[in-house]
Amino acid sequence: MRFFDEPPALTTPALRAVPAPTPRSARPDDATLAAHMARTRYGQFTLTDAVRPGWQLDIVPRAGYRHDAWVDPQGGGRLPALVAAASREDLFETFLELLAPLGDTVDVVLESSHAEGVDRVEHVRDGIERLVLESVLWEYEDLLLHDGCTGIAVMHPELSMEVQLDEHKLIVAYAPSRVPFERVLRERGLERDDRLRFISQAEHLHTSHERFTRLFADLAGRIGAG
Repeated sequence: MRFFDEPPALTTPALRAVPAPTPRSARPDDATLAAHMARTRYGQFTLTDAVRPGWQLDIVPRAGYRHDAWVDPQGGGRLPALVAAASREDLFETFLELLAPLGDTVDVVLESSHAEGVDRVEHVRDGIERLVLESVLWEYEDLLLHDGCTGIAVMHPELSMEVQLDEHKLIVAYAPSRVPFERVLRERGLERDDRLRFISQAEHLHTSHERFTRLFADLAGRIGAG
């Protein structure tokens, strides 16, 4: 089962884009914008091809994680969360390592926003062996890292535990205890900073490609996600 019926809202908006359209007169020329879009590295942090910050760089991407929480809008209950940004060379393996605390059998939701004018589409697979899932995901690393229209959530089938790699290529883990997930992040060299802001919290751009639409369909078929 999926613990969240809708995308969860954190106490601080890590996962929701906050578009801030720039007046046309303030926009850069084509050459400046092209150079900005081509830039992948900020200090020691390398972006995937999936997303770019706004050209004004209201938020400069960097690695790290922070504590957060999902709050039930009706009952007011809180579920602890971790939100993390990892450099491209570390991102995929960090995500996979965070799946271990979910157990040997997991549920999966693949999320797609490839179709214009259509709300995000979900493909669900209940009850798949975690190691089998990880083996398949390795084959689709390019899609999961570099497509700005693909996200994945992996859940414990019974407990309120979930790990996401979202369209912004942020990692989010929800669980009653952050301890096993935080241990993984620290072992991967990520430092905690609860003031950390993420690329999704300011103007930014997502990128995709037709081939990713095909790869997404292939992945959904491989894991039997309907």
